Order: sequence, then structure tokens, then C-alpha cells
Amino acid sequence: MEAVTLSEARVYVGTYAKYNSGSLFGKWLDLSDYSDKDEFLEACRELHKDEQEPEFMFQDIEDIPEALISESWLSDKFFELRDAIEKLSETEQEAFFVWCDHHNSDISEEDADDLVSSFEDEYQGEYKDEEDYAYEIVEECYELPEFAKTYFDYSAFARDLFMTDYWMDNGFVFRCA
Repeated sequence: MEAVTLSEARVYVGTYAKYNSGSLFGKWLDLSDYSDKDEFLEACRELHKDEQEPEFMFQDIEDIPEALISESWLSDKFFELRDAIEKLSETEQEAFFVWCDHHNSDISEEDADDLVSSFEDEYQGEYKDEEDYAYEIVEECYELPEFAKTYFDYSAFARDLFMTDYWMDNGFVFRCA
């Protein structure tokens, strides 16, 4: 899943009737302007009020994972997920989607608060590489004298940590659940 910022999500909304008539008339709508799906769909209806029962066509999207939208569908979970991850930093939001991919999480179906909570339990941070994380663990958890640190095999320690207890993707480290 590509990195997205749900708070910046936008959709270009047209209709199938206009498209089939050769018109691409529509408008970019910022989903941050709407508190829920009903409010968003009301704005879509207002935009295309010249049609009696417009069939909306999402002709282009920005910052929305494919699992949450298609050409004619927006997941009911979009707004719930957007609000749930809003408290995460941009880096954590990027890590969240990496974590979701790893777990094969169906973000269009699962409870957003539960997903974020599970992510927060497993997310350790962003690191240059596995050895960088191992170095931090040694610094935080072990009181080695300075001379011993020069002999410590951080590479071997990292290998052992990431063999069973942790995993890393795109610089993000997660504890195995």
C-alpha cells in the first residue's frame, strides 16, 4: 500500500451519465471537509443537482488507499479510519499502512480504533537499519561499560532480534505479535 495521508484525501466526482454523454464535468472534493460519508454524498448530490438520480463516478483520487475506494464506491470505513489515525504523526501514518500491508488487514472492514491500537502496540519506530535498532536496545536495556560496548556484536544481536521478535519494512520496526 502506498503512503497516503487520509486527512489530505481528495476525489474528483463526476457522474456516469455525464461521462457517457462525453462530459467530464465534476469537481475535486476534499474529504477533510466532511465529517462522514452521508455529508460527502450530500455534497456530491448538490454538485450534480442537474441530474434526478446521479450515479457518482469517482474519476480520480488522491491519498486514498485502493481498499477504501473504487470508481463507484467509497467505503463506509473511510471517515472512521481517517479520524482514528489523525492522532498519529505523518511518519506513524506511513508506518501504519506498512503494518496493515504486512498483516493483510482489510482496512475497509475492520474496526479502525482496534487497528490503530494494535499498530501502536507493535510499532517501535523508524530506524536506519536493523543494527541501528539493536544499538538502541542495548543502550536502553543494558548497562554495559563503555569498553564492553566496543566489543559488542551489534550485527549478531540485530540478527537474533529480527529472527523471531521483530520485523522491519521501509525503515519501520515492529514487534512481532
